[in-house]
Amino acid sequence: MRKLRLWGILILVMVAIIVVFQNTQPVVTRFLFVTLTMPNAAQIAIIFMLGFAVGLMTALGVSFKVRRRA
Repeated sequence: MRKLRLWGILILVMVAIIVVFQNTQPVVTRFLFVTLTMPNAAQIAIIFMLGFAVGLMTALGVSFKVRRRA
């Protein structure tokens, strides 16, 4: 089971890397009063890292709450 999980994570990371490297054209992003021009790969990588961080914080927060109650 552990090897299957490792292979799944490895495949997801490889797919994410392929998507990032295939999207190198510049894009314009407008957020509130800020306009940024950056490669699409950078934007995808930033969003991927933010999503990972939020997921990690959520997982740690949930496990922390479970430990407190016990």
